[in-house]
Amino acid sequence: MDFLKLIFINIRRHRLRSLITAAGIGFGAASMLCIVSIVLGAVGMFQNILSTESQFILFERNVSDLFFSSVRASQLEEIRNFPLVKRVDPLLVGIVSSPNHPIITCFGVEADNPRLRQAHWLHGSAAAFGREKDAIYLGERAASFLKATIGQEIPIGSRRFLVGGVLRTANGFEDGGVFFPLRLAQEFFHKESQASLATVELRPGASFAAFRKQVDARFPDLIALEDKEFNRSYSQFRILNVTSWAIGICSFLLGGMGVANTMLMSVFARVREIAVLRVCGFSRQQVAGLVLGEAAILSGLGSLVGCAAGFAALVAMNAAPQLQGYVRAALRMDLLVGVAVVTLATAIAGAFYPAYFASRIAPAEALRFE
Repeated sequence: MDFLKLIFINIRRHRLRSLITAAGIGFGAASMLCIVSIVLGAVGMFQNILSTESQFILFERNVSDLFFSSVRASQLEEIRNFPLVKRVDPLLVGIVSSPNHPIITCFGVEADNPRLRQAHWLHGSAAAFGREKDAIYLGERAASFLKATIGQEIPIGSRRFLVGGVLRTANGFEDGGVFFPLRLAQEFFHKESQASLATVELRPGASFAAFRKQVDARFPDLIALEDKEFNRSYSQFRILNVTSWAIGICSFLLGGMGVANTMLMSVFARVREIAVLRVCGFSRQQVAGLVLGEAAILSGLGSLVGCAAGFAALVAMNAAPQLQGYVRAALRMDLLVGVAVVTLATAIAGAFYPAYFASRIAPAEALRFE
């Protein structure tokens, strides 16, 4: 108990230094939490777009990005006629801009697409989708930032379209996007009779291996993947995940350097105090434990404050209309555990040398230290 009290006494004696150390760790925790959560949330939203009421994703083989994928209507029609296939839903994805809004995601879908049935229609209805000439349908957030209402003409890219309806979806990308009838999207993006990809649902009991073998034999330029397989193998998802963790860990390494510097300066400032402790019977291990204990407590406090600040920032960004629903925090328990583990490892690594240095101080020499 006395040993633990001494750690807290040392922290209170140097409040400003302790605050700066905890703030450095907290900044690293908040940065890591925000970066990784935003990336995981974005990846999760995109994955949900592709897996709506489907089991498999069909797209062009060897493309670097799904925006460049091209699946012909004739191929989809033939796949629809496969005995194993229950339904095929083509999806054409494009990005355009309008005045004051440089990025607007557009989805070209057919009228019976499951995402339209699952959405909550605020204005208009799924039954009317595509029946009106040159009509497009806005996600709720898109309608908000475009300041558009049903029956109004708005500019999208190089053309003006009539707003045929407004719908609310659970997915941020879709809620901040524009839905086109597939034929209108093909005309607008100059991809007549094409889609970017298709989601496929097989009949009950059908074998995916048999379906993939049939696709490979008939269409060697296409590839079919299960949803989970696609999520693991899609290069953009892997790059985003690795990059987010790398940036987050770099933030912590900077915090670790701050811990190392702060604790080392603390040891230099307390050389005589450490000598007195050694004379009073403290072992080398106990002296090292004091330094490591201070670092662990400061890192724990910094981590808690950083996680709270990071979560508050994610909530604020998620609610900001300017972000158009593209930020959806994926705050998961494994992420919080990962942040806590990296925080503790950073603090211990940063305080290891100062603790070792303090444990090697010779009492006789330290009492003469100026």
